[in-house]
Amino acid sequence: MQPLEFQPVLKRARWGGRRLGTVLGKPIGLEADYAESWEIADLAARHVRLQPAASNVGDESFVARGEFAGWPLSRLVAERNAELFGRQSGLEQFPLLVKFLDANDRLSVQVHPDDQRAQRLDPPANGKTEAWIIIGDRPGGVVYAGLNEGVDRGALRRAVEDGTVDQCLHRIPVLAGDCVFIPAGTVHAIGEGLLLAEIQQPSDVTFRLYDWGRVDADGQPRPLHVEEALECTDFARGPIDPVEPALLQVGDHRIEELVRCPYFELRRHVTRHEFTIPAVDHFRVLMMLHGHARWQCGGDEREFPHGRTVLVPAAAPQVRIVPQSEVHLLEAFVP
Repeated sequence: MQPLEFQPVLKRARWGGRRLGTVLGKPIGLEADYAESWEIADLAARHVRLQPAASNVGDESFVARGEFAGWPLSRLVAERNAELFGRQSGLEQFPLLVKFLDANDRLSVQVHPDDQRAQRLDPPANGKTEAWIIIGDRPGGVVYAGLNEGVDRGALRRAVEDGTVDQCLHRIPVLAGDCVFIPAGTVHAIGEGLLLAEIQQPSDVTFRLYDWGRVDADGQPRPLHVEEALECTDFARGPIDPVEPALLQVGDHRIEELVRCPYFELRRHVTRHEFTIPAVDHFRVLMMLHGHARWQCGGDEREFPHGRTVLVPAAAPQVRIVPQSEVHLLEAFVP
């Protein structure tokens, strides 16, 4: 089974822009509010009670080309399970949701539930632990991750009521290359001007806590989910700072471990030289965060430009990456 490329599922939202097209090469239209490109998604059969700002129920990826062109990811999971997952065969849903985001404006302040709370508050949804890798920034770019020290449930509720939630949030300046890990239960928001990759559990459950006082064209605010957000917030977590990468390999081909958690592991390859993604008995997701390369596998050879995502099934042979410039390649998998 050869590596798979999927048609991006494009999402528009009030906070989006045009960089998914102009920077990452996605097939956007003329509008100026393209917010997300879902690169690999398997949510077609998942019911979501609370509609998130930038998506619809029933989203999944379709293979773009090759032997399985036109197949939805759910069909691959159902009919090619062992080839796709290897030692993890038996999974009924692809276990990651993989995206690019263009935050032309800042996002609302949100909280995602863990698995247990998601099953209770919005069944049968999964929880949502996620990680962001910043790939484009503007001067003064920030994210908000976690609560300041001493902010408890009562203080946060009062801040919602009087419109001062921003004073409770841990504000972090970020630059391209930074990684921020957001476990379920973390109060968070993405600031304006950032372009990023996001790896997360396969869930689209979001509880909006605060929306910066914004209103729509009719002068109405968007709905908030304050009680659900407060219930899901982990008040013991405190502030969260960018990840300090662990170096797994140094030299001409640097490999950094960015995140290791029960739901996914993230590694970043930085090099100008050819290298191999070895054949292993589990799938890998590869995202080109910077630079341009070609990938070779078996008899296939394809372009691998900035903004492209490739799913390497467990049954695939080794994949050769041939850079045309310095590349920053993200490798994501489930432990």
